[in-house]
Amino acid sequence: MTIDWRSVLQPEHTLELFVRGSLMYLALLTLIRVVIRRRMGSLAPSDLLVLMLLSDAAQNGMTGQYNSVPDGIVLCATVVFWATALDWLGYRSAWFRRVLEPEPLEIVHAGRFVHANMKREMLGEDDVRSLLRQNGARDVGEVFVAYLEPDGHVSVLRASGKNAEQKQDEASPQG
Repeated sequence: MTIDWRSVLQPEHTLELFVRGSLMYLALLTLIRVVIRRRMGSLAPSDLLVLMLLSDAAQNGMTGQYNSVPDGIVLCATVVFWATALDWLGYRSAWFRRVLEPEPLEIVHAGRFVHANMKREMLGEDDVRSLLRQNGARDVGEVFVAYLEPDGHVSVLRASGKNAEQKQDEASPQG
């Protein structure tokens, strides 16, 4: 087995690769900036899927596995079209939104863990405590309710004033 070092080290289509890469980058930048603007601060599972599909479609357009750059751009635009169309349908229809996106899942209620829901998401008490601390709650007893949101973040509503102190007293072994 011999290696053809000339073909390995001397690319034949450098300019073509540069043009393909440039066109795909500019097309993707335009699609992402113009069409997918709303949730750049957080990524939902559907956003990760879009990014994964875009990377594969763009890669084929850049390396010449399609006959032309427009083939890659059309495939990328198709992925973005469907992502946008499904988001629009979810915005317009509560039923469709429930199909596309799970409801928030309660993981703490009245200062106590909701173990059945935690088990469903494979979250241990230490995991939930960490998530609560990230939201400013030192102890589960301070929390009125906490939800695991569809995008993976946790939202926390704290118990206020005496209620929080009473719940902590009731939860303590001395109480």
